[in-house]
Amino acid sequence: MIPLILIGALMLTAAAVAMCRRNLIHSALLLIGSWAGVAFFYLWAGAEFVAFAQILVYVGAVSMVVLFAVLLTRRSRSDFSLTPESRTRAISGLLVGGSVAGLLIGAILATPQKISQATAAGAPAPTLSVRELGTQLATSHAVALLITGVVLTVALLGAVVIAATDSEKEETR
Repeated sequence: MIPLILIGALMLTAAAVAMCRRNLIHSALLLIGSWAGVAFFYLWAGAEFVAFAQILVYVGAVSMVVLFAVLLTRRSRSDFSLTPESRTRAISGLLVGGSVAGLLIGAILATPQKISQATAAGAPAPTLSVRELGTQLATSHAVALLITGVVLTVALLGAVVIAATDSEKEETR
């Protein structure tokens, strides 16, 4: 129980401090610490493959995308101005985010709880080995992994294009 409390404290502390920092680079690095805490939780729970995937995907790839995006799109504080268009975009973003959250919550609530019903009836929970999980990820879920990689690559390239466009505008001023 003590390792779980320590892991939870690490994750929550890193996430809370990341939200409070004014420096985006420090926040991104603390976010990496929070993701590492999630990986430690997976190790503690006995899910070594998921912990490895957490380290590989989030601590490795996603954190690098976040850091590159922050570094490539960094602007001075004087460049930020609150315009009516930005308010409209913020409201639109909140509406879209709320809609996606509503759909996800609805899908989760509509999903039958087969595992909990089976264990309540006394049947053993289904087991899945690391080898079987890896086989499923490399075969039937390979398309999802590839799409995730493409989305992350497009996000990084988009950050580069935005940064290059902004630097060209500053040079012409």
